[in-house]
Amino acid sequence: MSSHAAAPDAALAPARALALRRPGATAWTTLGVGALLTLVAFAANGGLRLGETTTVEIGLLLGCGVGGAGAILATPDRGRWWGAGALAAFALFAGWTLVSIVWAVQPSDAWVEANRTLTYLAVFAASLAFVRVAPRQWEGVLGGIVLATVVVSGYALVTKVFPGTLSADELYARLRAPFGYWNATGLFAALGIPACVWLGARRHGYGPLSALAFPALGVLLVAVLLAYSRGALLALALGLIFWFAVVPLRVRGAAVLLIGAAGAVPVALWAFARDGLTTDRLSTDLRAPSGHELGVLLVVMVGLLLAVGLWVSFRESRDSLSRIARRRIGVTLLVCLALVPVGVAAYLATTDRGLFGSISHGWTTLTDPHATTPPNDPSRLTAVGSVRSRYWNEALKAFKDHPVLGVGAEGYATARAFYRDDTLEVRHAHGFVVQTLADLGIVGLALALLALGAWLYAAARATGLRERDRGRRYGPERIGLLTMVSIVVVYGVHSFVDWTWFIPGCTVLALLCSGWVAGRGPLRQPPPDPPPLRGPRAWLRERPAVAAALLALVTAVGVAWAVWQPLRSLDATNAALAKLESGDLVGAQRDARTAGDRNPLSLEPLSVLAVAQSRAGDQQAALQTLQREVRLQPSNPEPWLRLGDFQFNKLHQPAEALKSVRTALYLDPHNPQTIGAYIVVLRATQKG
Repeated sequence: MSSHAAAPDAALAPARALALRRPGATAWTTLGVGALLTLVAFAANGGLRLGETTTVEIGLLLGCGVGGAGAILATPDRGRWWGAGALAAFALFAGWTLVSIVWAVQPSDAWVEANRTLTYLAVFAASLAFVRVAPRQWEGVLGGIVLATVVVSGYALVTKVFPGTLSADELYARLRAPFGYWNATGLFAALGIPACVWLGARRHGYGPLSALAFPALGVLLVAVLLAYSRGALLALALGLIFWFAVVPLRVRGAAVLLIGAAGAVPVALWAFARDGLTTDRLSTDLRAPSGHELGVLLVVMVGLLLAVGLWVSFRESRDSLSRIARRRIGVTLLVCLALVPVGVAAYLATTDRGLFGSISHGWTTLTDPHATTPPNDPSRLTAVGSVRSRYWNEALKAFKDHPVLGVGAEGYATARAFYRDDTLEVRHAHGFVVQTLADLGIVGLALALLALGAWLYAAARATGLRERDRGRRYGPERIGLLTMVSIVVVYGVHSFVDWTWFIPGCTVLALLCSGWVAGRGPLRQPPPDPPPLRGPRAWLRERPAVAAALLALVTAVGVAWAVWQPLRSLDATNAALAKLESGDLVGAQRDARTAGDRNPLSLEPLSVLAVAQSRAGDQQAALQTLQREVRLQPSNPEPWLRLGDFQFNKLHQPAEALKSVRTALYLDPHNPQTIGAYIVVLRATQKG
């Protein structure tokens, strides 16, 4: 236990006075941050739908542009912009993602991924600006994270309670609302748990408010368990280990965590034993009774945990443990934690394979691309196997063939067809490192590591974890910043084993924490007072600040316009398809060309244009359009297959069709459709 485990009451007086002076500002910050994170989580969904993702990205870009410009005008003379190095490194990574469109195997997808990365860059920059303008609102940020994660996770659980109303079409038992992906649901809940531990363990603030941490943590933990997300549990465990290692409130934090877990685990175990909550593809009539019972248990759990939380807060306010008692309890907790791996090893030693045999078998199951994957039920929480080894193996093969530049941003999904030995359609490699290696090569990974290193340096400076700062007192703000770092640790660990980066709801939350920590600067410098409100005349006197603010606004609007173009192209393509179905071939061609002008990197407008030209009787124009597709994406098997189909069925040129289909088969050798087409064309060629 650190010698700085407990700050004296005199040292906490400024924090208490601040809480009493400005409760409204913190409350508004909590509501604002919570509303923003909740809105992003629900609106962006899993990040795979272009329309929803684009809308969220445009909103974030414009909001960040306005907020950044306001921060520049409000604080023109506040000294150094802390976190600028991390922002510059992040900008280099985003720039490399954008440039990769030039050599991408799927340039249209690379454009979409560049839009995503630039949006994340804007969120990180806006977080730097936020802490510069309102550095005292760190409590509101953490409170907003608790609020957002509880609301989203609570909604996810309610979809199980009322399946007929909220999830009538749900096929899977695993909890996956509102993201449509269970691991994202588990991660979003896990990101809020360190903030709940902080809320319940803090020594300052309003006691009854801290008591809410107990039921909040229970709700979040139930959501993680019902999502059956092993990655979220692993990331959460490592994030909490970091929190307990660097934050001196270990006894209080352990009380919050253990009490919350004592309420959540029995509820989850009860749910695991109900077929109506664990069996896929059940009708709502079979799911509803178990869901209603789950709802009753959740209400009881929340009520009990709230009562216990109020009792704990009341006792802590009256009877404080001595430093010796806290030290003894802390040592006991550390010993119990250290005995966990010993217990696991003892259990493995009693199995049929023995200790080393079990470890060897587990490693083989985890890394073998052909290993059997665990079932989609609660038993997977104790299983080792995973499909990730298969995806990682394919990503590393793509990286081996394109080591320096990669296959282009978001190119893994297209390049994977050449390396796979199955018929699964997979968009992501389920791991940020392997996906970055495959998409952006060693240069992209080096830039990502540069951004990580710059952020780690800024975070160590802000939290006092550098060698020369380790003797500093643990004040409330420092503990809050360390809690934000632990949230980033949870996100980072999960990103290593899943495609977390592509889920805006989780990523925006992590970027808010990482930007705040990087932009805070050294805690040796007290946070400045909020900038006074100034009129337009005062702004105009700060010409450099006005120029920088205008630049931020113009950049945000320009990037938002670029982000909008793929969606505008998709809308025009859908309009062309509608006219094609109604027989308006001239209008279909016009809309298809409009879609191509808006997104000249996409294949869909060309495909629709070729169909319209063919139906209009201009087969030569259709052939030229399909050949344009091939030239645009020569490493993509789809345009080659479409070209071969047209040459065979429309132009009756089996020899030319065989060349095209053979190329498609080379690029995607395990696609049943391509194999069937190749056999048909080959037989026709042999007969001819």
